[in-house]
Parts: sequence; structure tokens; C-alpha cells
Amino acid sequence: MFTSIAGRAVVVTGGTRGIGKGIAAVFAGAGARVLVTGRDEAAAGTAADEVGAAGYVAADVSHKADCEKVATAAAERLGGLDVLCANAGVFPSARLGDLAEDDIDRVLGVNLKGTILTVQACLPLLRASGHGRVILTSSITGPVTGYPGWTHYGASKAGQLGFMRTAAIELARDGITVNAVLPGNIMTEGLAGLGDDYVNGMTAAIPMRRLGTVEEIGHTVLFLATDEAGYITGQTIVVDGGQTLPESPEAVS
Repeated sequence: MFTSIAGRAVVVTGGTRGIGKGIAAVFAGAGARVLVTGRDEAAAGTAADEVGAAGYVAADVSHKADCEKVATAAAERLGGLDVLCANAGVFPSARLGDLAEDDIDRVLGVNLKGTILTVQACLPLLRASGHGRVILTSSITGPVTGYPGWTHYGASKAGQLGFMRTAAIELARDGITVNAVLPGNIMTEGLAGLGDDYVNGMTAAIPMRRLGTVEEIGHTVLFLATDEAGYITGQTIVVDGGQTLPESPEAVS
């Protein structure tokens, strides 16, 4: 039995849909006081109501001022911050030859720069917590695998892990752990939007023969936020149903 995290203050960036919303729902279900962030205020409010969050704030994590607004909201509405789930991310698809500079800036700005700025803004609150946790939502794409159209996305997700490792060293003396989950193909609105051929092809490549759920990512993040995970830092957990294991398609045929 893990020590309860009921009453702890949790921020989930990009918590309006998909994996972020699933993470927020799992923490709220465990009794944590959750603050959801998203770029669209109406969507953030709706998501907060649906998952039972304590509140929400509109923020674009690619801007330092918005990240500072998130930290201020956590201090004012939650009384502090124990767990930061840096989940906000975007993944517009474009082949390398067609990749526009604006696409690169947007993906790196939200996925990588946004992670750094959010952690930086929340540091004073995490230090004051006494058991601060930072959990990043990275991906198998970039750190482990590649997929055509996602060179910029893969670079941003691999970059998150480079940030994580050094941040884990720097923040260890403050009792703050920094870890990451690497989801495989999880059934979200964004993935469904890629079409049935993509979904069916990916399902066939997964040994467990199904896509993951947002709640399964949420429970992994919840574990990393527990007291019992307090000696784990600078590490990654792949949650992909075994997708990265086969040497060839024949191995799962």
C-alpha cells in the first residue's frame, strides 16, 4: 500500500485533453488538489470540471510570463505545489523537406522550452514542499524510436530527457525528483485524428494488441509522485505495451 497523496497540490500542464486530462483525472481521483492548465481558457475550465480538479488557469507554456502565472496560481489556489506534471505538448506533422521554421519553433517552444520554463517558474514552490516531484511527459518517439513527419517532435522529446538528467542532479539536494514517462501509442483525440489506417497499423505492431489508455499513463505518473518513489530520479518509464521490443513485424505476427 502506497502512502496516500490525498491533499497534495498538483499542477498538470496541457491538462485539457488526451494524456494530460487522464493524468489530472487520476490525481484528482486519488484525492490530490489539481490545477489544470491549457492555452484555451474555456477548454481548461471544462476539463477541470470533468476530472474534478480544484481549478484551472489559461497558459501557454512557451511564454515565461505564462509559466510564472501558473506558479502564482498554484500558490494562491493550492497553497503551494508538491507535484508538477509537465505534460503540455504539440505534434504537428511535417516531413523534413517541408518543415517550416515556424513549425520547428512552435514544437520546440511548447515541448522543450515550455518544460524548462515551467519547472523553472515552479522551483520555489517545489523546494518549499519538502517532497517535490517533477514528472515529464516525453514519448518513445525521439528517445527510442522515430516516425516520418516527426523529426521536430522527436527532437523535442529527446531534448526533454537531456534536460531531465541534469535537472535531477541539480535539484536532488532540494529533495526534488525529476523523472519522465515515455508513452507509446495511447488512444487520445489526437491519435484518433491520424486515421484508422494509422491506428490499426500501430495496434498490429504492439505485442499486447491494443493501444494504451490515458489512465494507464496517469497511474504511472502517480507512482512517480508517491513517497515510495522518492529515491527514483533522472529515470524514464516506457509505457508502450511492448511496442519497442520486437526486432521485426514477424515477431508479433
